Amino acid sequence: MIQMEQPLTGNVTAGVVRVGDTVRRPVGPWTEAVDALLAHLHAVGFTGAPRPLGRDAQGRQVLEYVPGEPGDPCGTYSPAELASIGAFLADLHRATAGVVPPAGAVWQRVIPPDGEELICHHDAAPWNLVRAARGWVLIDWDGAGPGTRRWELAYAAQSMAGMRPERPVAESAARLRAFVDGYGLVRAERPALAATLGPRARAMSDLLRRGARDGVQPWARIHATDGPHWAATADLLDAHVDTWTAALA
Repeated sequence: MIQMEQPLTGNVTAGVVRVGDTVRRPVGPWTEAVDALLAHLHAVGFTGAPRPLGRDAQGRQVLEYVPGEPGDPCGTYSPAELASIGAFLADLHRATAGVVPPAGAVWQRVIPPDGEELICHHDAAPWNLVRAARGWVLIDWDGAGPGTRRWELAYAAQSMAGMRPERPVAESAARLRAFVDGYGLVRAERPALAATLGPRARAMSDLLRRGARDGVQPWARIHATDGPHWAATADLLDAHVDTWTAALA
């Protein structure tokens, strides 16, 4: 029986399709390392990522399709949901801490990490989060690779909590606290996280700006729609470091 291919829309990767209960993705130099990571997560019982299922006849990466409700890019989760997502990210980091990458592993480093403490998702944001029957699930692992908890946590907290210029600062601070408390970040590391929020958002803004300048896709296209948002968000986060620090104290 021939199964129909259903294109799956997304901002970054083209050519992703659903075939029955699987997802097929174009293969890149990083795919072997990503498959090894996903296989490790499945082996240790972490259910918040799709299972790798090898390659299809066209050589595409085959992954488990996880049905569920996609996340809201504006970050409208409730405080209780933010705490739950924070705990989920902590579970992920505990699971990836034991990953041994395959020899010669190649990772797709879209934004250079600030260190290599453990393997991170690097785009843990609402647009890659699915509310599934088995709980939270992160999809789109093509950008996974070495990084640090703080760098990933800063990006995830800002995006999941919806820390945006149009949201009152006090509300953003409370939402940040809910997420970080859920993650369980120790008190001694919280001031550094507060100071990292702006630089991590600025790194995204710079990626889009360079893409627009050099005509590199998909960053040039995304810059046209989201460039001003990321620049303004980075400015907001840099301007209120004391507020974020106090909220996390």
